[in-house]
Amino acid sequence: MRALSKVGFLLMAAGGVALLANHSLFSPSPWAIGGQVAAASLMLWARRTFGRRSFHATADPTEGGLVTTGPYRFIRHPIYTAACLFVFSGAAAHFSAVSAALFLLVLAGALLRMAGEERLVVLRYPEYREYAARTWRMVPYLF
Repeated sequence: MRALSKVGFLLMAAGGVALLANHSLFSPSPWAIGGQVAAASLMLWARRTFGRRSFHATADPTEGGLVTTGPYRFIRHPIYTAACLFVFSGAAAHFSAVSAALFLLVLAGALLRMAGEERLVVLRYPEYREYAARTWRMVPYLF
């Protein structure tokens, strides 16, 4: 599962860097800026709620208990959701087949990371199953 998470991380990074290199990540459009500000705010809220736990390029559930407060009350993966929203906002503002494909690459990478991490988190925190049953993965009422 760690390998799956690492592949997901690489896909997300590659898609984001390619959008940046293609000048399709940032836009002066007010709605794109709004989407990216919302994404950055969600990410900061999630990081603050998650605490001092470190970031890992591969899935590595940390000590300290299962986090179910803050944005984690509503969605299980607010950081990946924020990353996808940030990229989507930029790609949509510069819509093309290339920008759409790069967004889908980032989304696929996020989904791979989530799949790998969820399997490992269940091993460390068995109560994750109950939490996952009542909490949306990314977008409430959709996914």
